[in-house]
Amino acid sequence: MNYNMENIQLNSSERLDDLLTENLKIIQSDEVFSFSLDAVLLGRFSYVPLSAKGRIVDLCTGNGVIPLLLTTRTKASIVGVEIQDRLADMAERNVRINKLEQQVRIVHGDLRNADKELGYGAFDVVTVNPPYLPVPNGEQNINEHFAAARHEVHCTLEDVVRASSRLVRNGGRVAMVHRPSRLVEIFCTMREYKLEPKRIRYVHPRAGEEANMVLIEAIRDGKPELRTLPPLIVYKNKTEYCDELLEIYYGQRTELIQPPVL
Repeated sequence: MNYNMENIQLNSSERLDDLLTENLKIIQSDEVFSFSLDAVLLGRFSYVPLSAKGRIVDLCTGNGVIPLLLTTRTKASIVGVEIQDRLADMAERNVRINKLEQQVRIVHGDLRNADKELGYGAFDVVTVNPPYLPVPNGEQNINEHFAAARHEVHCTLEDVVRASSRLVRNGGRVAMVHRPSRLVEIFCTMREYKLEPKRIRYVHPRAGEEANMVLIEAIRDGKPELRTLPPLIVYKNKTEYCDELLEIYYGQRTELIQPPVL
């Protein structure tokens, strides 16, 4: 791919990184929260419509990593929603650098009001990698971008689930990555807003260790039936990724191993 750097400037703290082996580039900075494994897994976990007629929205999009990854799996139109000025600007430039303006659009705004601009029930799929932790009492991280990425500064779990339910069509899918410690709260909140959990996959750092992430997919107005997929063990030894992740990072696989569609 030939990259478009015309009229696109990097700030002094920014760098241009390769995004896995997908022939994509991504602007990152140590001054803001860079994407990590959870975003990659979510971008490879969710079912996506293949047709260009499909519509996907990614909430808490950050620098746009999940929309970029999804373009390698689908021709559907993708919208990324980000409330922080700096991250929304990085995401918009990432779209332009990779010449994806015809497929991806970045909206700088609050997900709590996104349905008013983007349309109620307008999307086939919602993806979201939200902040994992409630806002702590006392002193918070002095870096506002790190604080907002980790803690529910701009939106709570309920805000995220409510917004997802409003944006996705009946029968559409909502995919989320989160902490297993909040799984009961997530399920209860999803059901409150008519999202029925259908698939989960626990992510464990190593065999014999507790899960530190969980991938969840729910269907709007779906029937009760939850499938627990085989666990994903990230490292097969102290430092080497498991074969499934190696294929995602360095091979040709663009999605995690999937069971048949429900």
